[in-house]
Amino acid sequence: MFGRDPWGGPLEISNADSATDDDRSRDLDRGALMRQLDETQQSWLLAGPGDQAGKKKKKYVDLGCVVIDRKIFMWTVGTILGVGLFIGFVMMIVKLVPHKHPPPPPPDQYTQALHKALMFFNAQRSGPLPKHNGVSWRGNSAMKDGLSDNKVQKSLVGGFYDAGDAIKFNYPMAWSMTMLSWSVIEYRAKYEAIGELDHVKELIKWGTDYLLKTFNSSADTIDRIVVQVGVGDTSKGSTQPNDHYCWMRPENIDYPRPVTECSTCSDLAAEMAAALAAASIVFKDSKTYSDKLVKGAKALYKFGRLQRGRYSPNGSDQALFYNSTSYWDEFVWGGTWMYFATGNTSYLSVATAPGMAKHAGAYWLGSPNYGVFTWDDKLPGSQVLLSRLRLFLSPGYPYEEILRTFHNQTDNVMCSYLPQFNSFNFTKGGLIQLNHGRPQPLQYVVNAAFLASLYSDYLEAADTPGWYCGPYFYTTEILRKFARSQIDYILGKNPLKMSYVVGFGNKYPKRVHHRGASIPHNGVNYGCKGGFKWRETKKANPNILIGAMVAGPDRHDGFKDVRTNYNYTEPTLAANAGLVAALISLADIKTGIDKNSIFSAIPPMFPTPPPPPSAWKP
Repeated sequence: MFGRDPWGGPLEISNADSATDDDRSRDLDRGALMRQLDETQQSWLLAGPGDQAGKKKKKYVDLGCVVIDRKIFMWTVGTILGVGLFIGFVMMIVKLVPHKHPPPPPPDQYTQALHKALMFFNAQRSGPLPKHNGVSWRGNSAMKDGLSDNKVQKSLVGGFYDAGDAIKFNYPMAWSMTMLSWSVIEYRAKYEAIGELDHVKELIKWGTDYLLKTFNSSADTIDRIVVQVGVGDTSKGSTQPNDHYCWMRPENIDYPRPVTECSTCSDLAAEMAAALAAASIVFKDSKTYSDKLVKGAKALYKFGRLQRGRYSPNGSDQALFYNSTSYWDEFVWGGTWMYFATGNTSYLSVATAPGMAKHAGAYWLGSPNYGVFTWDDKLPGSQVLLSRLRLFLSPGYPYEEILRTFHNQTDNVMCSYLPQFNSFNFTKGGLIQLNHGRPQPLQYVVNAAFLASLYSDYLEAADTPGWYCGPYFYTTEILRKFARSQIDYILGKNPLKMSYVVGFGNKYPKRVHHRGASIPHNGVNYGCKGGFKWRETKKANPNILIGAMVAGPDRHDGFKDVRTNYNYTEPTLAANAGLVAALISLADIKTGIDKNSIFSAIPPMFPTPPPPPSAWKP
């Protein structure tokens, strides 16, 4: 059988090719049966037509690494989604339904007292008060200071009144600003944690802004500085109205307030330099203001070094109230702060000169006042600061010998605070008598508490567990225990159960020696003598001088809450500055000192090693 080939040739169709479809199908079935069948294929062949039709084919999900039944997969996904929705619903209910949080623990007593102690500085402000000053019975005062003095004829408005009067003494005011700045430099994180950092910085700036007015702060070289504004001498029986003769609110002062200046006053100049230098570190984030403070500090320290002399000559008004015994300790103190503020080693060379230390009394170990840190004697504070330098930077030669001496002397001072060494007496109630039983003891006690607490923090930050007093080793906790015991006494843990910080605790002095606090804020001007009746009355002060630490008890733990006896009831700016420093150092906040900020201006002590050589190239 032939057919036509479409490409031009005959097409032959064989009989084999003409086999029926049934024949081909049978041939395919035989071939399939001859192959090996797997189990699934055999089950298909064994199952009948009815079985095949009635059984549904399972569906699977291929997840790449595993194949699972589709029903199981869908059930698992649904369960996960359901559990997630349930958890989200529960969390939404928890957030929306109001619930009570346990109240935070109350601040410790040192923090509570610190809030109040800072408010004393608000009450002592002079000049135009800010709206947020927070002392309702105070107002603008002494708005013509300096301008009303024909010899000066410049504004000296601002600053702080010293105590219960209205005199502005630069010497203790500058010391107070140095102490506040020192406490901020060391414990900035604590101030921030309790919400007082902005407040204390504002107080420091209030003081340093005023100090900058008291000399030509824009010049590199100066020839005079202001000592004080106001007069307090009544010893000659004069009835001329002045800041001590009159008893009147500062807002109503109408008598002359003369300005005292000096041209040879090394102690005052170096203390003011220390205040501005320390504040420049506090305000280092504000470069313009910090630089302004450093410039003024340089001019003051230079002036103090060139024009030698005490700021309080015999017979002067300042000698009656804040007499300076020497200026050598201020040279060490001021030089130390100038070095920290500038990094200039010439200041460190002055502060560590062996002759300077000798004149400052560093070797007067037998002196009854050795180690007593005050607004007059800054040597103990300088020794602690320079021990800090040795502990953390260790500048080495040529400073190591004198720094080691200061470090050893600091250890000796700390030993002297411990009762077992009998360097100072203690009252039966436990108050150390750093001024040997004389009146107004608390101003010295708070400074010692601050140094002891701070030094213990230095030692811990240097991984040193304690210090030696001769052959005996004492832990840092011994120092803290001493500091706490003294501040606890001041806050009420004493035989009279009396807090000597006004407004703290349930029992505190009510008749504070303070003009503004003792005269009613009722719009009446009682005049110079009209206020005497408020001074003499046995009634409590109408205005509470929150945070003021009074002068303190006598050597028998006795106290007379009598307004006319300033030896018991008068607070001062310098004493409260020491109190603030001690309180922040003891505040129960789990953070230590700031080891590095005080050294921010100091360049590396040793030359930086050269960079490695560049890679060799053929």
